[in-house]
Amino acid sequence: MSLYCLVHGAFQATWCWDLLIHYLEAQGHKTVAVDLPIESASATLSQFADVVIQALPKTDDDIVLVGHSMAGTIIPLVAEAVKVRQLVFVAALLPYPGISTLDQFSHRLDSDTLKSFNYQPKEPSILEQFHDEPDMYEPASVGKDYSDEAVLRNFFFHDCQPDVAQWAISKSRSQQSMAYMFETNPLKALPHVERKYIVCTNDRIISPTWSRYAARKRLGVDAVELPSGHCPHLSRPDLLASVLQQFSCI
Repeated sequence: MSLYCLVHGAFQATWCWDLLIHYLEAQGHKTVAVDLPIESASATLSQFADVVIQALPKTDDDIVLVGHSMAGTIIPLVAEAVKVRQLVFVAALLPYPGISTLDQFSHRLDSDTLKSFNYQPKEPSILEQFHDEPDMYEPASVGKDYSDEAVLRNFFFHDCQPDVAQWAISKSRSQQSMAYMFETNPLKALPHVERKYIVCTNDRIISPTWSRYAARKRLGVDAVELPSGHCPHLSRPDLLASVLQQFSCI
């Protein structure tokens, strides 16, 4: 059986995997989850990756790295440093070597917004390749205050059971590190590891249209579709566990 290393996205922590872990361990798998230092504004992608690397047992050779949302920019860095069998991106951002996430969609933002980010644009010739891509983010989600309970409920947890949504909101953390958005990804190339992408068809944050496109263009795979919002590990943990199990059997 596999060891699933579960890497959370923005505003979350190890608690967000509790429901999924129940199903994975019932299937006989092992799990490990980590708390990334997201409250530190200076935390970098490499520092996030180091936290994950330190949490991995040195004796397992069947490791599946699962990265949700923001963690899509982190798990490839882990796979460069340690041997893993598979990378699974769940409603996730995808890194592009030598490019930041913001670089990928900066052409869709106005000059005032870019100035507020202190954005230093790269050469236009480098960024032209992204101009024909679909919107990465659902437009309604851009610029929202994710410290606001109503915003979290509407965009992160809208398809969760009410008690699960309230529990998740009560556990949400302050996201101070914006490395996943602004930092130039240090990868020179994506690691040569088996890759899977799960697109959440009712995602209100990461555009499902972009997810399908980017999975094919960046990872060379067809995304597997899951009928859920942005956080299937909270709204559909049984279904997500089933999909992960299917990946292990392929």
